[in-house]
Amino acid sequence: MVDRKPILDWLSHIILIVGVAVIALPIWVAFVGSSHTQDAIIANPMPIWPGGELWANYSHVLFNGGTSGTRAPVLHMLGVSFVIACLIAVGKIVLALISAFALVYFKFRFKQVAFWLIFITLMLPVEVRISPTYKIVSDLGMLNSYAGLTLPLLASATATFLFRQFFMSVPDELVEASRMDGASPMHFFWDVLLPLSKTNIAALFVIMFIYGWNQYLWPLLVSIDESYYPIVIGIKQMISAESQVEWPLVMATAMLALIPPVLVVILMQRWFVRGLVDAEK
Repeated sequence: MVDRKPILDWLSHIILIVGVAVIALPIWVAFVGSSHTQDAIIANPMPIWPGGELWANYSHVLFNGGTSGTRAPVLHMLGVSFVIACLIAVGKIVLALISAFALVYFKFRFKQVAFWLIFITLMLPVEVRISPTYKIVSDLGMLNSYAGLTLPLLASATATFLFRQFFMSVPDELVEASRMDGASPMHFFWDVLLPLSKTNIAALFVIMFIYGWNQYLWPLLVSIDESYYPIVIGIKQMISAESQVEWPLVMATAMLALIPPVLVVILMQRWFVRGLVDAEK
């Protein structure tokens, strides 16, 4: 048994408190700023406690257009981001499950070559692929559409690799038992592999949802129409406006943008942790 020294306990708690303070301080500043007027925000020093304009600022950005830099209501941009994040997360998981299933349980020529070609794509930065991908999307007429925003981002070498490694750990006895019962490959996939993979699917869904929610560069290229702006681009447009930046509205929008990913993490926390650390495969 490892002896625990009080000094190490104190040190670890101090480090945790400092880390939480560093993370929470900008969020607190944004929340406080979202509850004041513009004059109060630009004053020196800035208030450190919430003000009385909280409901007015949040209701304005949620339902009214015409904020600095963009005319799209924040509620609409939140909906666009939610659709993009869900489509990307579900699409990545479905494609990764099917491709990993084929790589593990089917025999075909150049199977290892196919796996390594998938794996090598991890080494390619997004900037290398973005110009030819944009050309294809433009030629197919998918600019300003959910298909253009999501389809080029659905392939995931990381998710394919993780599911492949998990499928390889499934006992061969399960495969043989399914064959003896007369189950087809897709029945084995649906009835055996998917239930065993549910914690891995949940963990990857959380990661991929946040990945899709935080997309900025690709939507910036393919979204010319403001009706397809996700919330991240909306915040950037507010900050880069030619007129004076309305900081209370920007901070209110930033706080609203935090809510969906935080809720996903909280609601799926148990599954997310089990999917990452569960050793019972």
